[in-house]
Amino acid sequence: METIIIIVFILGYAAITLEHPIRINKTATAVLLGVLCWLLYMVSGNADHQTVLAQLTHHLAGTAEILFFLMGAMTIVELIDTHRGFRVITDLIQTDSKTKLLWIICTLTFFLSAVLDNLTTAIVMVSLLKKLIADRKDRMIPAGLVIIAANAGGAWSPIGDVTTTMLWIGGQITTHNMIMELFLPSVVSLLIPLIYQSFFIKGKFIRSQHNERLPESAPHSNLIFFLGLGSLLFIPVFKTITHLPPYLGMMFGLGILWIVTEIIHSNREDRKHLRVSHILSSIDLTSILFFFGILLAVSALESIGLLSMAAW
Repeated sequence: METIIIIVFILGYAAITLEHPIRINKTATAVLLGVLCWLLYMVSGNADHQTVLAQLTHHLAGTAEILFFLMGAMTIVELIDTHRGFRVITDLIQTDSKTKLLWIICTLTFFLSAVLDNLTTAIVMVSLLKKLIADRKDRMIPAGLVIIAANAGGAWSPIGDVTTTMLWIGGQITTHNMIMELFLPSVVSLLIPLIYQSFFIKGKFIRSQHNERLPESAPHSNLIFFLGLGSLLFIPVFKTITHLPPYLGMMFGLGILWIVTEIIHSNREDRKHLRVSHILSSIDLTSILFFFGILLAVSALESIGLLSMAAW
């Protein structure tokens, strides 16, 4: 039965990687894969039903911590974006030099990725480049370096990447050791391509004429921006002080933001879309379910003992 489970897992992962050619959403495959692995484990006879259910309940607790953490992070980022909070960054960038802009954008991306996550930061910063640079060709190299900066910045922070977040929540790594060991290598990983490209990018760029004004329906953008980032930065501090799981720190920050937005948007029917209750319907639940399926499948392999065997 272990062989069958391994084959199912490999086929499932292959279907996930071939999402576009086979035209099947990877989330659907991941969820089905997770359930199938536990189903096969249950009928394998390697353990009695009560043992399997106990193991499933144990792993589900750890999985839920990660999913609630990701859900809270997505909600906070979406809340900032809905309030046009990221315009705080574009307003600070006044240069029209290609080289200076490249260094400013990559530096902001590097540190912002450590607070948000590398994927979200990459999306946000590429969107900001569209609002800053009019010519699409002039955006190509900065956009590529944004991806590098986002991945480098997310590597040294416990909340900068989904993988490191999972390890941090699971207790395999600590915030202090991670920053001390990985910050310098992450900086080097960014500086090498950044310095290299700086020799080839010269001149000035044409600023986009799309001067986005904050509409009346998005007030208090600066407040939400700094409060949102502050709540994310507070999570490692919360864990260190209280010794409670990180997802509770995330929920604490989300709760504060929720109350603040309810107060500032109270009695305004035209601001319903700025409230957390509405924004929750806009977060990427597909990604949440994808990680649920993958973690479910991996936990099944761990319970069966296949991961321990592979480690040897």
